Amino acid sequence: MPYQTINPATGVIVETYHDILDTDLEQAIATAQACYEQDWRQRSVAERARIVSGAAAKLREHAEEYARYVTLEVGKLIGTSRAEVSLSADILDYYARHASEFLRPKKLSESPGATLETRPLGIILAIEPWNFPYYQIARVVGPQLMAGNVVIVKHAENVPQCALAFARLFEAAGAPPGSYTNIFASISQVERLIEDSRVRGVTVTGSERAGSAVAERAGRHLKKSVMELGGSDPFIVLEDAPLEKSIETAVFGRMFNTGQSCVSSKRIIVIGKERGRDFLDGFVKKMAVLEAGNPEDPATTLGPLSSEKAMNILLKQIDIARTGGARVVLGGGRIDRPGFYIEPTVLTDIDRNNPIYSQELFGPVASYYVVESEDVAVALANATPFGLEASVFTSDMEHGQWVAERIDSGMVFVNQPAWTAPELPFGGVKNSGFGRELSELGFGEFVNRKLINVAPVGAPFWGPVGHK
Repeated sequence: MPYQTINPATGVIVETYHDILDTDLEQAIATAQACYEQDWRQRSVAERARIVSGAAAKLREHAEEYARYVTLEVGKLIGTSRAEVSLSADILDYYARHASEFLRPKKLSESPGATLETRPLGIILAIEPWNFPYYQIARVVGPQLMAGNVVIVKHAENVPQCALAFARLFEAAGAPPGSYTNIFASISQVERLIEDSRVRGVTVTGSERAGSAVAERAGRHLKKSVMELGGSDPFIVLEDAPLEKSIETAVFGRMFNTGQSCVSSKRIIVIGKERGRDFLDGFVKKMAVLEAGNPEDPATTLGPLSSEKAMNILLKQIDIARTGGARVVLGGGRIDRPGFYIEPTVLTDIDRNNPIYSQELFGPVASYYVVESEDVAVALANATPFGLEASVFTSDMEHGQWVAERIDSGMVFVNQPAWTAPELPFGGVKNSGFGRELSELGFGEFVNRKLINVAPVGAPFWGPVGHK
C-alpha cells in the first residue's frame, strides 16, 4: 500500500509518497546507531530536555498548521485536531520536566552498596497508527528520547504529511540526525528492521493482527515489545446513575473522533428494562442529530471515516450484525455524499452467537445492551477478548470504584468516558496488548534497570556487606 494523502471528506488523492529505498533505509539505521552511541546517550538530561521541550514549543507555535494536517489526512473534526496538537505538546513537555526524577538512581536499602540505575537500550522502532497521528508518536518519542534512546518511526500509510510534519519539529528544535527518524517503509522492510540487531525494542499501536505479527517476530529475536492494540470498551450505567447525564456522556464517549479510538465507549450496558428503554430513546435522539459535513467547519458534528477501507469494513460488520439477528435502531448505511461517511448507528438485540458480540466496531456504531442486574452487567463487560478501558456510571462513587475493580481491563473510569493525560498510564490486558505508555510506567518500558553493587576491598565472595 503506497503512502498517500487521501482526503476522507472528499475521497480525492492529494499526494503520493514513495517507499524508502533499501540503501537509504540502511543509511538511516546506521545514522541512528551512530547518533545513539556517539551522541544522544552521552548528552545530559538537560540537553535532551532542551530539544524535546523545543519541539513542543514549535508544535504550539504552528498549532493551526499541524491541526489542519490531521483534519486533511484523517478527517478529524478541526476542534479535535487542535486538542490533539495541544495534548501532544503537553506530553513532550511532561517528559522533558520529569526525566531527571525518573532517571534518578535508586538505592536498595536492604542491600547496602546496591543501586539501580536507569540506562537506555539503543534504537527503538515505533510502528504507529493513523487515528491520533501526533499523540501516538508523542507518547513514545517523549519518554524514549528523554531516556537516552533514539527512535525510528514507521507511521501509517495514510498520514504521510503528519509523519513528515512531526519529524520537522525535532529538526527545527536542533535534534541531531538519527535521534528521530521518520521512514516510509514497506511491510517487508519493517520485518527486516525488527530483526536487525541494532534495533533493541519495538512498540506497536494497531490491530490485533499487526500486534501479534510484530510481537512474534520481536520475540524470536529476543527483543522487548509493547503492544497497544484494540478495545471493545464497556460503558456501564448502574441503577442509580443520573440518566440524562449518562446519555450525554455516552454519546461523547462513543463518537469522539467519529468513534475511531481504541478507548471509545463501544458497548453501552444499562441495568433495568424501563431505564434501558428510556436510555435508548435519549441516546438515539442525540446520535440522530449529529450532522455530517466538512471537518474543517467548526459547525460539523460528524466527520468521515479515515479511509474507504475503514468505511467498507464497518459497513460489512453492520451487515453481519444484522444477518446475525441484531436490530438496527438507528442508521446502518453510508451517507450519500462525497467522502467516507457512515450514518451514526445503534445496534441492539445482540446475542452471544452474533459475530459482532466479540468484535471491535471502529467508527460511529454503538452496541446497546439492557441487563437485569449489576452482576450480569459486569459479566457482559468482561465477556470480550479485549481489556483496554471501561466506564462505570453511578451516584455512589465508592460503589463505582468497587464495580471498577471487578472489570478486567487496564483502565477504568468512574463517571467519565476514557480520557488521557501525560501523567496517566495507558494500556490494556488480554488481546488489548501489554506494556504501558505515558506516566513513569511508559518511561520505563525500554530501559536497562542496571544493578551496580559496590563492596569494600576484602569483602566476602557473596552476600550483603555493611557500609560505614
